Amino acid sequence: MRGPVTRKLAIGLAQMGSPPGDACDNRSQTARVAKLMFEQGAELIVLPELALPWYTVDPMHLARLAEPLKGPTVEAWTSVAADHSGVIVGGFCERDDEALYNTAVVVDRTGVIGHYRKLHLFAGEKVSFTPGDLGLPIVETPVGRLGLCICYDLRFVEVVRVLALSGAELICVPSAWITGFDADQWDADGFCPQAHGAVLQAKLSQVFIACASQVGDHSGFRFLGSSVVVDSFGTVVAGPLSGKRNEFRVVTVDLDDVDHAKARGSSITPRADRRTDVYGLAYGGSLL
Repeated sequence: MRGPVTRKLAIGLAQMGSPPGDACDNRSQTARVAKLMFEQGAELIVLPELALPWYTVDPMHLARLAEPLKGPTVEAWTSVAADHSGVIVGGFCERDDEALYNTAVVVDRTGVIGHYRKLHLFAGEKVSFTPGDLGLPIVETPVGRLGLCICYDLRFVEVVRVLALSGAELICVPSAWITGFDADQWDADGFCPQAHGAVLQAKLSQVFIACASQVGDHSGFRFLGSSVVVDSFGTVVAGPLSGKRNEFRVVTVDLDDVDHAKARGSSITPRADRRTDVYGLAYGGSLL
């Protein structure tokens, strides 16, 4: 049984497209949306993958518009987070010396408190980006323990399981879900296949997952939207958002459900029932 709500968290799911051509306008738009959602009561906001400059795999655009970690995008998000005592998670193209990374950050009033570089590059991303080198971080924040990954990372079941076993309560997934991997786009309920994957993994690993996707047709890509927040029982508590347009949703969850989901009854304990004497998941030199 689920316990009483004791650790409420208001999550703002910001599904939006970043049209090509004007990175400054896209940056301003993310800041405006974050401000709006904080004013609607959100404490944590999740923005899409490569919200800045926009989703592209064109190496010339990326090389010209990539930013350092402490650049204008992080500065803008930090300012909004500080004004509202909140936390923002979002994706942008990061430059580190000559390398370009598909990056997600967690920022609060102090600046960057979490930093992740996409481990699994999808299709044309392999031409322009360097594979991530920061592992799978767990970020202690004022709103809970967050795990980070990006879009295609969810296709690798080890990612969610490592983050969950490492202590994540909520996994934030900036995404740009596009066609090309699956034949289907949306089912009758508006779920794209990627959203279904998030639902299943949240249930199997007893962890919250919040995915904010780009949406619309931009730069030759069709972005599927269908953003979701899924609880640790595998129940969709927000979404799927529209497959066609920008949409913003604030939903309140109880992070204590992570612990409740680990024990479905006196003899149903999916986390404790793992047979670590038979198998293990190696990460960072240790078996989880």
